[in-house]
Amino acid sequence: MSADWDMSDPFAEARRRAGVLDADFLGERIPMILAYHDVRAAAHDYGTYSSDAPFRVPIPSEERVRKVRQLPIETDPPEHTEYRAIVQPFFSVSGRPRLVEAVDVLIAEMLDVAVGNSRPVEVVREFALPLQSRALTLLLRMPLEAADEWIGWGLHVFAGPEGHSEEKGNVLDRYLHSQFDRAEADPGGDFFSALTRATFRGRSLTRDEMIGFANLVFAGGRDTVIAAVSLTLAHFAMHAEDLRKVQGEPLLARRAAEEIVRVASPLTMIARVCPQVTDIHGTSVPANDRAALCWASANRDETVFEAPNKLLIDRKRNPHLAYGAGPHLCLGASYARLLLRTLIRLIGSKIGRMAVVGCEPHYEEATVYRRQTGYASLRIRFGR
Repeated sequence: MSADWDMSDPFAEARRRAGVLDADFLGERIPMILAYHDVRAAAHDYGTYSSDAPFRVPIPSEERVRKVRQLPIETDPPEHTEYRAIVQPFFSVSGRPRLVEAVDVLIAEMLDVAVGNSRPVEVVREFALPLQSRALTLLLRMPLEAADEWIGWGLHVFAGPEGHSEEKGNVLDRYLHSQFDRAEADPGGDFFSALTRATFRGRSLTRDEMIGFANLVFAGGRDTVIAAVSLTLAHFAMHAEDLRKVQGEPLLARRAAEEIVRVASPLTMIARVCPQVTDIHGTSVPANDRAALCWASANRDETVFEAPNKLLIDRKRNPHLAYGAGPHLCLGASYARLLLRTLIRLIGSKIGRMAVVGCEPHYEEATVYRRQTGYASLRIRFGR
């Protein structure tokens, strides 16, 4: 059965013609910046394209589902630099060899279970979601059993079948407060305890600041990691030639991980607020309105990437923007890279064959584009 990605580029024509595309998101006009060099430049220019905008960096905005500013992402330097430094040690993979080893063990065990399963595995909810949650316990130095509750939140902490849900946001908020209450009463070596001891400019963090950090950690990379893991498994299940390549060349996993996120770009775009009237290739953005940095379009720019709509797991030059760019580069980028390259390497060493036996693609749709960002359901049979 074929369940190959829909790799079409819905932004190609507008990117070549104008470099900008007006879109309507829940009644809000947001011009999308499309060309690679324009997106990259905007990501570095936080004076013109500011992240100092609580609730307004995600699209759609999140006033209904959370009460605090996400940190450090919804600030600009120098505050952003100082806030980021507080939590960077938890996300610095290169300085945590035990984390690397633990992720390897976790993924190896999960693949062994998948291979030993007599039935196909629904990998979105039975593999990708548990992997994302269990690996997060390792990153945050939390007990593995904490993942059971996180898995129960589903694929997105803020959204359900009908879109953003205030109740789902309240569930996360209550959980985070309970964890900080626990950490203040009985501190340990985990992420929550570290924040209760942290300082910013000589003072202790406020509870809202602590919640802001934790809110981003639990909401920011959840659905994108789940999508990237699912798409990775789908690709190797549908392309036996690439499975054979990583079986014979384990070091290829690094390049493959970068190429998969380039093509997939699970986060289509991110918003910035323009403090002043801003012109984008003839499109005017009024002061305090938003523009979007479209990573998915930039990553298919044919002036930068040869054969941009082909997934080439041995692509050598790959300066993609799937993790962003500039001072707001994704805090979890090295962690996500660790997960994906470990998964691909272990697929190569542990899996002899994979086959998709059923799927339901997930499409992201707006007024001016429609693109596949993952799977709502994906069933794969694994074998030695």
